[in-house]
Parts: sequence; C-alpha cells; structure tokens
Amino acid sequence: MTLRKVNISILIVAVVIFLLVLHHNFLGLSDFLKRELSDSNPLGLQPIDFIPAVPERLADERNDKEISVVIAASDERLGGAIAAMNSIYRHTRSNVVFHIVTLNDTVDHLRLWLSNTPLKNLRYRILDFDPRVLEGKVQVDPQKADTLKPLTFARFYLPSLVPHAEKAIYVDDDVIVQDDILELYNTPLKPGHAAAFSDDCDSTTNKVAVRGAGNQYNYLGFLDYKKETIRKLAMKANTCSFNPGVFVANLTEWKLQNITKQLEKWMALNVAEELYSRNLAGSITTPPLLIVFYKQHSSIDPMWNVRHLGSSAGKRYSPQFVKAAKLLHWNGHFKPWGRTASYTEVWEKWYVPDPTGKFSLIRRHSEAYEAK
Repeated sequence: MTLRKVNISILIVAVVIFLLVLHHNFLGLSDFLKRELSDSNPLGLQPIDFIPAVPERLADERNDKEISVVIAASDERLGGAIAAMNSIYRHTRSNVVFHIVTLNDTVDHLRLWLSNTPLKNLRYRILDFDPRVLEGKVQVDPQKADTLKPLTFARFYLPSLVPHAEKAIYVDDDVIVQDDILELYNTPLKPGHAAAFSDDCDSTTNKVAVRGAGNQYNYLGFLDYKKETIRKLAMKANTCSFNPGVFVANLTEWKLQNITKQLEKWMALNVAEELYSRNLAGSITTPPLLIVFYKQHSSIDPMWNVRHLGSSAGKRYSPQFVKAAKLLHWNGHFKPWGRTASYTEVWEKWYVPDPTGKFSLIRRHSEAYEAK
C-alpha cells in the first residue's frame, strides 16, 4: 500500500514537471513567433491604430469593394492629408481603407483629429515610418538637414505598407478628389506593369516650365545625362516624365519585380554619383521612379491628376475645368492651406478644422483682421 502511494506521488510529480516544461516551451515558441513577426518588416513599420470594420449603421450604404489608399501625413501638412481623405470618403460608396504613414511624433495629433470629428467613421490604419530605412540612400546637406522629408519616400515601400493587398492607390497629401475613387482603382494595368501614372506630356496638364529649372516634363529635367551611369541606360532624354503624386500599383507585380529594391539601388547610386539633375525643382523621389519605370508603366486618365495648381499663385485653369476634374493636385510651392494658392475655396470645402487647434490655415484676410 505504501509502495503504491509512492508510485502515485512520483507519477503526479512527473506529470507536473511535464506540464511545466510544456508551458515553458510554449511561451518560448510564442516569443519566437512574435520576434519573427516583428523582424519580418524591414521598415520597422508599426501598425498603431486600425478600425477593422465599417460602422454597422453605414454597412448597408457602402458596397463590399475594399480599396487600399496610401497617404503620408506629416505634422506640418496634416490638414492636407485630412482634406484629401475626407474628399475621397465623401465621393465613394466603396469600403476605402486608408493606410496613413506618419512619424511617431504625429500619431497622437492624427488620432485626435480623426476621432473627434466627422472623420471618425473612416476605416484607417496608422503606420509609424522609421526614417532610418533611408540611411545611405538619401544625400543630406548638413546645412539643410531639416529639409529632408522622410515620408515622401513612403511610396517606395507599398508592399510593406499594405502587405495583404493585391492593388493599392497612392496619393499625395495636397490633392482633392471630386469623383468616385473606385474608377481610379479600376484603372487597367498592362501585363507586366507594376504601376500606372499620369504622364507630364498629356493634353490636360500641358508642359510646365519651372523657373530656374527649365522644362520639367521630360527625363532631361530630372536626370544628369552628363553622367556615364545615366547614359549607359540608353533612356531617351526627351522621354515624357510622369508625376508620382498619384498612381495605382499592382502590388503582386511590384513584389515580383522587386521594385522597392530597384528604387533603393538608384537612391544609393545617386548618393555616390549625384545622378539627379542639378536643376531638379521637383521632388527627389521622382528620378529613381523614372529610371525603374522607364517605358514600363501604364497610364491613368489625365483627369485623375490635374496638377500644377500649386506651381504659381495665379489660376492656371478655368473654373469650369477645375469643376470637371476628378482629382485636383496642388503640387508645387503654393499649397491650398497656405497664404497664396489658386482655388483654395475648392480645397476648403473638404477641410475639417483641427479640434486641437494645432493646425490652422494661413489666410490673408485673417492677417488683415489681426492687423486692425
């Protein structure tokens, strides 16, 4: 009887030890999986906020088509991103999911703006972009280090931003949409093409001359053709360039062709050899895109990127044309939230005031009022 009790005690102890070992191994495996998931993202992108479903009361009003829209949101331009998202949301019945790429110090401000205004019904995912991913890929002038805008390069990393989507739309923060974004999303891409852009030579925007930079509508305006590395590519200098502020991406093709790695390669080469045009007036994100997508991209309807509204303070287009445009783009120095810009009244219709009061529009009339 005593021996039997001893055997039972030993068995119980063995079972307890076995369970403890099993629990320990399970925790170890869990930690390992967590590390794997965290390390799998080369950008260090961390999803901070996500509204996973359409609010129940709106479910019947919107169709099942889910559209991924990527937009960067920097603190000093946050009002632009807010207006862009609002205009997209109000013009579609599709289930748009906004993937908002920002920096860590902007997250709280953005979340408050979205949650305390009519924008609280948006489906969105906030991603914190780690600027360290650009080390060695962007030439930084020590005297102008504060002019580097890391978020302008977010568009290079679309598969990491929307890993489960087959297709996505990227838009700059200085746009307003005046039609259903579903139409842009349905832009047909040719086989083997990873993206569709709006060409700078199209009949809608015409050719634009940037003061001090010559004509910025062909490859010569963006790349230094005196450099042997550029000449070896055999790209015609008079090839029409395109605007990367609005585009549709086939993410399956993007990953197959390793587009992100190709872009990073040319960024690093520019740091070593200064391949971009010395008269470059536009964004430094454009040259590597022009190289990688040379004669390998589809086209979007020009009305889905009516641009250059920010290239001067004057009105470039007629009011009738602006009204007919499907997407208005204030690329250039004169932004619609600034003191001097064309058609600010069109943009302001979609602007949602900042509930925190940190972001405010700069307007001449307000200055005049304060001076009285």
